Amino acid sequence: MGKTKAYSNGDVTIVWEPEACIHSAICVKGLGEVFQPKEKPWIKINAASTEALVNQVKACPSGALSYYMNDEKNNESESLETKVEVRENGPLLVYGTLKVTHKDGKEETKNRTTAFCRCGASQNKPYCDGAHIDHQFIG
Repeated sequence: MGKTKAYSNGDVTIVWEPEACIHSAICVKGLGEVFQPKEKPWIKINAASTEALVNQVKACPSGALSYYMNDEKNNESESLETKVEVRENGPLLVYGTLKVTHKDGKEETKNRTTAFCRCGASQNKPYCDGAHIDHQFIG
């Protein structure tokens, strides 16, 4: 994707990929003292415990938020069990490690959570960009 931003408290580093964010606000609703989109920097990483941060990042439906433990190496290669969840009126969430092959043949590996568009309106296909909200997708 494009640029990323990293926020660390010494134990854990949270990585944010703005282009992947679908603005579901699950992070804000779950840990509002940490995730403050109207502030700069918007992630106040010292406002919660490492465990709370990790649990909230795992709930990110788009995978725009990820994390790694600073004392562990090769976290990106950690493989997770694959699970699929259909969100009401929203994206198809796939949890786990996936290899995505694009129509141009380019491949990329996605870890943790990947949100795939179901409404057809995303400008970032095959991924969800939150367009289903403006298009009032029902599904």
